Amino acid sequence: MPLPLDFYTQSNVINIAKSLIGKVLITKKDGILTSGIIIETEAYNGINDRASHAFGGKITARNEAMYMNGGIAYVYLCYGIHHLFNVVTNVEGIPDAVLIRAIYPLDGLEIMQQRANKKKMNADGIGPGKLSAMLSITTADNKKSLITSDIIIDDYGIKIPDNEIIITTRIGVKYAGNDALLPYRFWIDKEKIKNYIK
Repeated sequence: MPLPLDFYTQSNVINIAKSLIGKVLITKKDGILTSGIIIETEAYNGINDRASHAFGGKITARNEAMYMNGGIAYVYLCYGIHHLFNVVTNVEGIPDAVLIRAIYPLDGLEIMQQRANKKKMNADGIGPGKLSAMLSITTADNKKSLITSDIIIDDYGIKIPDNEIIITTRIGVKYAGNDALLPYRFWIDKEKIKNYIK
């Protein structure tokens, strides 16, 4: 079952980003199911976060999904090449979001390898651009519901102890000044996640 709407509409995006570690991101594209355990996230704290696309209350054609009610996808192009998948959180008008940076593949590894043009890829942590390619997520999925569409996040009952979730600064946001130093990135070692797969 997909995570419920009230998971996404919580007011603390940092807590949500941490809570997403161990959840399972699933797509069903053209009848093909692929999935992976979320092992790395980054929180973006709305209008007050200099690293956020919505900093200062800015609204553009690209970021308007962030201002919608939580529980939808925000997918944008990075460098005109990589599709990056984000989870919109909080309520309408408050542009919080969580970037899903990496997964540990579960279902459909072979098709994911094909989509990513990789002849060989071990079940390993996959970065944000590769993640979207493997799960066939593109900007066409922007604003889709994460509850009723072909992209959902499920709770498989995987419980990650707090002491195994590493908290660090975000990647690639030096332009954000002091906000680049905020402890808004969460991850678990890809080797340790294997201990929680049933």
